[in-house]
Amino acid sequence: MLTAIRARFAFSDGVELEADIPAGRAVLDAALEAGLPLLHQCKSGSCGTCMATLVEGDAEAIPGASSVLLADEKAAGKRLLCTSLAQSDCRFELAYDSKVGSAGPVKAKAFLDGVERIAEDAVKLSLELAEGDWIDFRPGQFVQVTVPGSQERRSYSIASTPADLPRIDLLIRLLPGGLMSQWLLDKAKSDDVLNLEGPFGSFFLAERDKRPHIMIAGGTGLAPMMSMIDTIRQQSGVKPPILLSFGCASEKGLFYRDELDLRTHWLPKLDVRLSVDRGTPSDSVRVGNPVEAIEAADPASVAYLCGPPGLIHAARQHLEKLGLDPANIHAEQFVASQ
Repeated sequence: MLTAIRARFAFSDGVELEADIPAGRAVLDAALEAGLPLLHQCKSGSCGTCMATLVEGDAEAIPGASSVLLADEKAAGKRLLCTSLAQSDCRFELAYDSKVGSAGPVKAKAFLDGVERIAEDAVKLSLELAEGDWIDFRPGQFVQVTVPGSQERRSYSIASTPADLPRIDLLIRLLPGGLMSQWLLDKAKSDDVLNLEGPFGSFFLAERDKRPHIMIAGGTGLAPMMSMIDTIRQQSGVKPPILLSFGCASEKGLFYRDELDLRTHWLPKLDVRLSVDRGTPSDSVRVGNPVEAIEAADPASVAYLCGPPGLIHAARQHLEKLGLDPANIHAEQFVASQ
């Protein structure tokens, strides 16, 4: 006879909920069946949305399960609930409040307003939600877009803010032969209708947090940072110091320089550092990765990281060496669709 294990889930707003986890069942599946408002998306370990921190007990990955969890994240107690089996009574801490997952993602239609080439390998896709459709999101979250003419879906972080709704801006990297990339370059036209679903993700801004903010972005990983920075600018009261370190492969691929320069005028406490992997250094652009551009940090800072897995791994290690608490480092990995 299978016996149930008790799992507790502590949300950031102080709410704590419990669920019985039958032996052999994934923690996420059992908790969702019990009605707990846990953020999730793929249920297969490939998106990281259901990440939580194990603070008591033992929970290990399902043998053979795929996972985007990095080794240093696992060592810090991070677990993907969708691929975790509870080995004993356990307690998980969640980086979001109990209200975030209550509503769940919704489906919506949006009209294409424009496709702007912002770099040799990136575009800004501007959409407007159809009348009667709405997607509430928090700065940092992402939506899934169905590629027109197919059943394939792609995930993109939102670069605009909730205050900009019904407009939604997405920054999209162009991939050679990519299904969405080819549609954007060859077929997209104004007023095309796209199908969206969202929001997804547990990576989002802790609003009105006055601690210093560190943001590290690679390529189109800048999108959620733009949403966060603009949301902070829109809020009343004293703004926190923000250090944004943004990097691309080359100067031809470095985009949004004017937009970032404008925001440094709007936000005197915003420090922007630009990096490229290769090229000639200048007064405004350094050669190297964006992680190395951060030479010192206030240990009390909260950090937001977005980019490919290698960048996330390096940034997390670097910031921990600078004294940041691992619990204050939040990350979203970008993995290119094939």
